[in-house]
Amino acid sequence: MRVIAGTQKGRQLKAVPGNSTRPTTDKVKEAMFNVIGPYFEGGIGLDLFAGSGSLGIESLSRGLDSMIFVDRHPKAIETIRDNIRTVKLEERAEVYRNDANRALKAVHKRDLQFSVIFLDPPYEKIKLKPLMETISEMELVVEGGWIVTEHPADSDLADLVVDFERLKHEEYNKTTAISIYRRMHSE
Repeated sequence: MRVIAGTQKGRQLKAVPGNSTRPTTDKVKEAMFNVIGPYFEGGIGLDLFAGSGSLGIESLSRGLDSMIFVDRHPKAIETIRDNIRTVKLEERAEVYRNDANRALKAVHKRDLQFSVIFLDPPYEKIKLKPLMETISEMELVVEGGWIVTEHPADSDLADLVVDFERLKHEEYNKTTAISIYRRMHSE
């Protein structure tokens, strides 16, 4: 696993030990960033269910100002911190051990709005639509900002979830797909 573009291009990242996470492949990562970037001119990101932190680190490498990484699992938190130290981006990253709903409430209390939110939850445990509805209700994404989801290929995500319109849906194998949503501008 590595950073594929930007200031940290080519830097190797560690995966979370064990088989509790599914690292996003370079092919899938490149497809995501081709839609939402490929580079950023500042902004804040949220990597929810961060695992190794590779999507958030890729975003920082491609120009986001800062990234908040959240995961529930201690091994993931340790791996994220190691990876952030490896790429020397500690001053641009915040890492929290928390569940998704509590993390969303915490960032909402801070009045944060994100340019991009990555959602790659455990497939069998988390339903994306209610999570996206909560993100919308809390207005956590700037107008024109992104929600990038990795999910089971057979999930039934809609083309429109509240004020997020799906711009890309692609299946990468029999089990994995990505859907990329953009927050529509208010009338």
